[in-house]
Amino acid sequence: MLSKSKVKYIQTLGQKKFRDQEGLFIAEGPKIITDLLECAPAKIKAIYAVPEWINENKQLNTSIEITEIAATDLEKISQLKTPNQVLAVLEYFQLPTTIQTENKITLVLDGIQDPGNLGTIIRIADWFGVEQIVCSNESADVYNPKVVQSTMGSIARVKVFYTDLVEFLHNQQTTIYATALEGQDINSIEKLKEGIIVFGNESKGISKEIMNLATNKITIPKKGKAESLNAGVAAGVVLSHLC
Repeated sequence: MLSKSKVKYIQTLGQKKFRDQEGLFIAEGPKIITDLLECAPAKIKAIYAVPEWINENKQLNTSIEITEIAATDLEKISQLKTPNQVLAVLEYFQLPTTIQTENKITLVLDGIQDPGNLGTIIRIADWFGVEQIVCSNESADVYNPKVVQSTMGSIARVKVFYTDLVEFLHNQQTTIYATALEGQDINSIEKLKEGIIVFGNESKGISKEIMNLATNKITIPKKGKAESLNAGVAAGVVLSHLC
């Protein structure tokens, strides 16, 4: 049984203020924990799991502290509506001090505020081999539990930066492609080996200031009558054509 203080401490990691103070975040569920154990074991500080998960993972050769807890305790510390066997506490991932855009694809997200969308875009970037994403300071927090869950482990493989996008893009020599309703058809663009691809806010799109910094405007050709595409869907379609 977990102590009340331990339960309260883990619960606070659901809030950005306390995550930033501690430099820690949480991830949940067998699939994502297995993935993180494989690709980022050094970042895992502790694992809390029900007996079923522990019995199924006895083969794990790890020095990480694993605490057996009851399902009722897991419910107390979980951020999920339906807790799923195991929860881990991890350290924030270290990032380079500068963002290099030469010879690679970089995604830029202007005000992506929905945690599910951000997590999905991180996962999509990982699928297409995109190693870094630059977010506006107004975007959802990468360590928000909903973001972490939506990445399904890709959070350990994709670097996510936060900065002033106008300043960042203003200083770039790399070609900037801004997604827009009107622009060059992505079907007519050759695969990219280098470039910055900008996606905008779910409802407002890309801000005028950032759009003015774009080298090229690109679009997914529309055949039906839908007004727009979900940001995650748009990212998947664009990367499938350009990567």
